[in-house]
Amino acid sequence: MSRSETSRQRKHTKRKLLGYGVAGALALTALGPRALAAPAAPAAGGAAASELQGQFARAAREFKVPQSVLMAVSYRQTLWEDHNGEPSTSGAYNVMGLTRVLPGDVERPTAQDRLAHLDLSGDPAVMKRFDARQVPAAEPSVDTTDPRLHTLDEAAKLIGEPVDAVRTDAGQSIRAGAALLARYQRAATGSLPADPGAWYPAVARYSQSPDAKGADTFAGRVFDSVRSGESRVTADGQRLALPADPGVKPAGPTAKATRAAAAPTAPTPECPAGLNCDYKPADPNNYNVANRPDNGFDIRQIVIHDTEGTYEGSISTFQDPKSSASTHYIVKDDGSLVTQVVATKDESYHAGNKTVNMHALGIEHVGFAMKTGSWYGEPLYDASATLVKYLADRFSVPLDREHIIGHDEVPGPLDGYVAGQHWDPGPFWDWNHYMSLLGADDCTGGRMPAAGQVVKVVPPFTPRTTTYYDPATKTRTTFDEPVNFGYLYAAPSTDAAALTDPYLGGQVATEGPNWANKVVAGGRYVVADRQGDWTAIWYGGQKAWFQNPGGRYTSVVARSAAPVVLKAKGTAPVQVYGRSYPEDAAYAGTGVPVQGSNSASLTKYTVPAGQAYVAAGDPVAGDYYYGGTTLGTLVKGAQTFYPIRYNHRIAWVKTADVQVVTPDNR
Repeated sequence: MSRSETSRQRKHTKRKLLGYGVAGALALTALGPRALAAPAAPAAGGAAASELQGQFARAAREFKVPQSVLMAVSYRQTLWEDHNGEPSTSGAYNVMGLTRVLPGDVERPTAQDRLAHLDLSGDPAVMKRFDARQVPAAEPSVDTTDPRLHTLDEAAKLIGEPVDAVRTDAGQSIRAGAALLARYQRAATGSLPADPGAWYPAVARYSQSPDAKGADTFAGRVFDSVRSGESRVTADGQRLALPADPGVKPAGPTAKATRAAAAPTAPTPECPAGLNCDYKPADPNNYNVANRPDNGFDIRQIVIHDTEGTYEGSISTFQDPKSSASTHYIVKDDGSLVTQVVATKDESYHAGNKTVNMHALGIEHVGFAMKTGSWYGEPLYDASATLVKYLADRFSVPLDREHIIGHDEVPGPLDGYVAGQHWDPGPFWDWNHYMSLLGADDCTGGRMPAAGQVVKVVPPFTPRTTTYYDPATKTRTTFDEPVNFGYLYAAPSTDAAALTDPYLGGQVATEGPNWANKVVAGGRYVVADRQGDWTAIWYGGQKAWFQNPGGRYTSVVARSAAPVVLKAKGTAPVQVYGRSYPEDAAYAGTGVPVQGSNSASLTKYTVPAGQAYVAAGDPVAGDYYYGGTTLGTLVKGAQTFYPIRYNHRIAWVKTADVQVVTPDNR
């Protein structure tokens, strides 16, 4: 990568750390104890525990909507969270997820921003052909007059309240949502029936999906909640319960009668039953034709991305032969549609790292590009989790955070790429919740861990003070939003120096792009030490401390899970790699040229003797796929590597350099 490319990616990384479309760098001002603030305690009875529940009951009576339907719609939109009146990444507000998107709310990605989403093959053979001067910089405009982006305005009129009241007040949001459901039901059936199942058409329309199958998918989830029941304590400590009503029979679906037939030339999407999917093929120049998982060319990980732009703009990019970028799937912001663009057998260009691209599936999530969008909607999480569960089961991908990773956890393959790697899906992606949707460990924490044990670090997804900084106007906007990480220190004190990374140079500790001192929810690490309410883990060649009162922010991995822990074999530091290529000799006779810097390590990283790291999978042979628009050649070496959870990211060490030790996970 050239110096200018590195600078360009670094600038983009600053922009995208905290949400979508925010111009300039972002800083987190919460230091010390707030960096790992405890979740809100459940309210012990009284008004606080029942206020929101009571508001649902009153709105249901006022607008003659079954309370179970009203609560289930809200749960499937927002998990009953008000998000402090801040918008989602798609412009939804408050507990009912009503939308309001004005022209000034939409961020138009710059040419620099779009460029950072291109040339993601991570393959020197492909990257040298990329010409940034030929790439269109335009992003399709968003039609902010679309009524689907103004359900909050419509609902506010129905109840005679100002839009700001509906946006910021949970009670008014519930009333407005109930009024809108009642309007949709009258339009569909001419009445407001007492039977919850009869409200299927209103619920389907509430999804705002432009096609019937997407609407049916949302309605199906809502009525699943009605039948099975739901309960939850919100972030502000309110306990809500939706009692199960298994006898409800929804009056739907409607898609069979209204869904348009798929184009006869379109491939059949590889999707689970019940998920609304289509297929819009990427240009063949933007991925490598392959035959995964045959002949040892296996799929090991699923990488979660965000688009930082619109659905239409992303599809256009993937279909542009000059972009050198693609993905396997893209999930719309409202969860109404999943579009496949590259077959799972093929290697898409999504992660900027050749080894990861070879052995992973990429899933993009539309962020819509709200300037201050700070949370992902529940329909998007639901659709994504449904897809990931299907893919993980099909390709035997473990449902843990070493195999279901963010783009931010993909390493730079060589020294010049480390600082500029992407940071999506960002700190507003609730990994604890997402993994629970996948049926994985719920990551609720546990007892205080001891040195030598393997733990899952689970900082709570709770609000911390954050600051948006706009260099254009030199202004800062401060507010509290939940984020998915905790701060790391060089010693067990909030007054100690923040952890640093040799590739980042001088960084402000609270600055968003400074991932050196942030541990993201779900990663597994070996405990290095403990002192009072502080726990230290081995992290990037250092001892990294974080507050962990009573062990609430760690979960000791069960011995039955058989975590593999690695240490250096001798006394010399072990080299760390950003990719797992075969040794030079493996290319002989294959017709594939030895790749540039083929055996280079990440020179500023090592595993020092005595430190321990968790293997992020089984040892694998170094390999390199020389592909294109026709079936290529897979070069596989004799040299093997262990993937490890090294710091914020995954990395590799040579199997010959390390030894397996038994963790003390009792």
